[in-house]
Amino acid sequence: MKTAIMTDTNSGLSVADGERYGVFVLPMPVILMGRDYMEGVNITQKDLYQAMKENQECSTSQPSPGSVMGLWEKVLAKGYDEVVYLPMSSGLSCSCQTAKSLAENYDGKVFVADNHRISVTLVEAVCDAKYYADQGMDGAEIVKRLEEEAYESSIYIAVDTLKYLKKSGRVTASAAAIATALNIKPLLTIQGGKLDAFAKPRGMKACKRRIIEALKKDLEDRFSKVPEEQIHIATAGTFESKEESEEWRKQMEEAFPGKEVIYQELSCSIACHVGANSVAAAISKVSAPRAVWH
Repeated sequence: MKTAIMTDTNSGLSVADGERYGVFVLPMPVILMGRDYMEGVNITQKDLYQAMKENQECSTSQPSPGSVMGLWEKVLAKGYDEVVYLPMSSGLSCSCQTAKSLAENYDGKVFVADNHRISVTLVEAVCDAKYYADQGMDGAEIVKRLEEEAYESSIYIAVDTLKYLKKSGRVTASAAAIATALNIKPLLTIQGGKLDAFAKPRGMKACKRRIIEALKKDLEDRFSKVPEEQIHIATAGTFESKEESEEWRKQMEEAFPGKEVIYQELSCSIACHVGANSVAAAISKVSAPRAVWH
């Protein structure tokens, strides 16, 4: 059985990354001033940040059914027997449920895994899925394993501006005005695939400290019985400069001695909701040897 692994750019992987690692990546749509773009095809994170600076209206949507099925059919036509697709968490978008419905038309050749992840935790799951496929697991077995491990991850993200959370209705205009006046930076968390409020530190430096504290507590509690080699820590963000992203990565590496900490740019789809200069970090339980990609 030849099984292909597929995800979308919400994982942080680009189409080019997918080609390098042997997985298929679907570009996510980004809408600027009413015009449609595809992430990594005709728009980059840098382009999006510049548009945000210019106060251009930006939004995102789930991929069209045609684009999802088109890639499935392209993959199957390459000689694969089946496809395992890992979209972003069903707790954050309807795209997962839409994909599950579309997969019913493929006579058991397409499997959709809802492992409740996004960004750096989703890419870890994609890496595991590829590892399982290379080990000879079929699509049903891979999805079962991924969904059993779905909640073995934790994400924290600090938002520098409330503009986009206010736009989405997650924060009221009055609350945003008060928070801005007091320099409060919302610290959010994703546990089990849903975005929730976690803390309200003042300033981004305080947010970074709280993220490190939260991850250390997760290590002591939720992940205390997980073997050391299966624990991965990653940083992410929507920084406008490489110096800032590297500074954050090094701060995390110093906070967790002995851990190789990677940095990954948050996708355009996520950036549309959190804005530029957001800071994130995550912890995940993994199965695949890290030599596979990192």
